Amino acid sequence: MGAASPPQPTAGAIRDGEHLLPVRVYYEDTDFTGVVYHANYLRYFERGRSDFLRLRGISHTELRSRESPIAFVVRRMQIDFARAARVDDALVIHTAYDARKGARVLVRQRILRDGEIIASASVEVACIRLDGRPVKPPADVLAALSV
Repeated sequence: MGAASPPQPTAGAIRDGEHLLPVRVYYEDTDFTGVVYHANYLRYFERGRSDFLRLRGISHTELRSRESPIAFVVRRMQIDFARAARVDDALVIHTAYDARKGARVLVRQRILRDGEIIASASVEVACIRLDGRPVKPPADVLAALSV
C-alpha cells in the first residue's frame, strides 16, 4: 500500500444557506488574560468569508489569475461583541452572503460558542479590478455566493 496523503485543512460546510467554519481559540489568539484579543475576531470573520468561497470552488488566487483579474476588499464592517471568547474555546463562524448591489456584496456573520453568540458582524465587501476600480462580480462568482 502507498503512503497515505496528509489530511487537508477543512473549509467547513454549508448548511441551510450558511457557511459554518469550526475554529479553535489558541493561546496566540488571546491577550494576557486568556481572552481573545479584539482584532482576532476580524481574522476569524475573514476566514469564514474566504472558506465560504473556497468551498464553493472559488479561491482568491483563482480570482487574481483570471483574464480580467478581480479581488474582494472590505469596504465597511460593523462588529458587535457580545461575550468574550477564551483560550481553548471551540467556536463556529457562521457566514451568509446576502444582498448584492452592483460591485457591493453584503455579508452577515456570527461567531458562536455552544450556540451562544460571541460576536456578530455586518460586512460590506466590494469586488474590484486590480487597478482598484469597482466592478460587478462575474456571473459565476455571484452564483457561488447564492446557496
